Amino acid sequence: MQRLAAEGIDVVRVTYPDLIGVDRARDVLLDHLPSACDHGLAFCRAVYHTSPQGEVVPVSGGLDAGLPDITVRPDLDSLVPLPWEPGVVSCLADATDPATSLPAPESPRDLLRSVLARCAEHGLRPVVGPELEYFLCDEDPASPSGWKRYAGTTGAVYTAGLRADGDNHLLRTLRLLRAMNIGVTSGNHEFDGGQFEINLTHSEALSAADRAFRFKSAIKELARKEGKLATFMAKPFNGAGGSGFHLHLSCESADEEGAGNAFDDPTGPYGLSATARHAVAGLLTHAPALAALANPTVNSYKRFGPDTLAPWLIDWGLDNRSAMVRIPPERGSGARLELRLGDASANPYLLIAGTIAAALLGVTAGEEPPAPLEGYGYDTARAAVLPMSLPAALDALEADTELTEVLGKDFTASFLSYKRNETERFQRHVTDWEFTEYAYHL
Repeated sequence: MQRLAAEGIDVVRVTYPDLIGVDRARDVLLDHLPSACDHGLAFCRAVYHTSPQGEVVPVSGGLDAGLPDITVRPDLDSLVPLPWEPGVVSCLADATDPATSLPAPESPRDLLRSVLARCAEHGLRPVVGPELEYFLCDEDPASPSGWKRYAGTTGAVYTAGLRADGDNHLLRTLRLLRAMNIGVTSGNHEFDGGQFEINLTHSEALSAADRAFRFKSAIKELARKEGKLATFMAKPFNGAGGSGFHLHLSCESADEEGAGNAFDDPTGPYGLSATARHAVAGLLTHAPALAALANPTVNSYKRFGPDTLAPWLIDWGLDNRSAMVRIPPERGSGARLELRLGDASANPYLLIAGTIAAALLGVTAGEEPPAPLEGYGYDTARAAVLPMSLPAALDALEADTELTEVLGKDFTASFLSYKRNETERFQRHVTDWEFTEYAYHL
């Protein structure tokens, strides 16, 4: 407290992720931080079950239990500055059930911890590098949504500067994120007008998830501060591509005698160790179920399809961006796989936990992947198609008892209930497309 006060800090923003990765938070005046740490902050557990439209979804342990509390305690090791909020620092928090003092069943951060504990039992320490894309939007009263794409310049993929970013959004954002100390390294304009990608350095998996969660929250806050909207929707516009959440995954040996990158083996096929190949096989085996965590919205599946550079088939390739799992060309300490399945709407904790769980299942099963994809993908004669809708992915997750055992029964039940309610609400909603398609002639 003395250090923070000396730095001019008088508010600590205590924040944690809900089921869909939205940051839930409370601003705590510095004088009251000891109480928040000792006794915790009370939140309604149903915050995990609240939809983006503010509806409390009927998930077990919420409405049916009388809307009980969870207790949230600040993790003071996670303090970072918020450069755009003078006098405020942010810290992550952990949620527990006050009746048992155990982690809240829906806590994404604790789900990832439990998966990492499984990895440690097998002598593996996952390392993750997140890559996230998003669209920036300007207000547009003439648009049905109220928003339009910022800077609709075409052909500006992999560029920086004013040509496709007239307001210098990227440069300003990179500098503010650097001051936030969450491991941002670089950024560029992406494929579509108004779309950007910002990269984070690789690190131990929980740290990577924490930083990706904070990154998404910061981008949305900075856009709102400037009267804009930043969205990590999978595919927000019909006339544009989607936004991905690619994960680079490697594993270090947790055994000091075998320290080093467990995915590298100069003598192995493709320069990959058996551990790496088994991890790839695990991702392919569990891909249909993993899609529910990696592509968690109704909108997610509009990003998929042939010729989209988003995955469509369950396959892998050597430095092949049309494959679901790509093996970048680096070996040695840089040996890794890149899962291209996820879209930007994914909760970082759930995507990383599911990816590591699927890879670990492959390692423990000792599976070998099929031959890698050669050439341009999207040929259904060569590989199975991923689930093409959220209901299909949820069914695949429920049916994958190996994966759900690692993720945990309580978490899986809550996630499935929450997401099936989302699909039911969508199926009852009359869309603009339906009115345009049918109203005049029928």
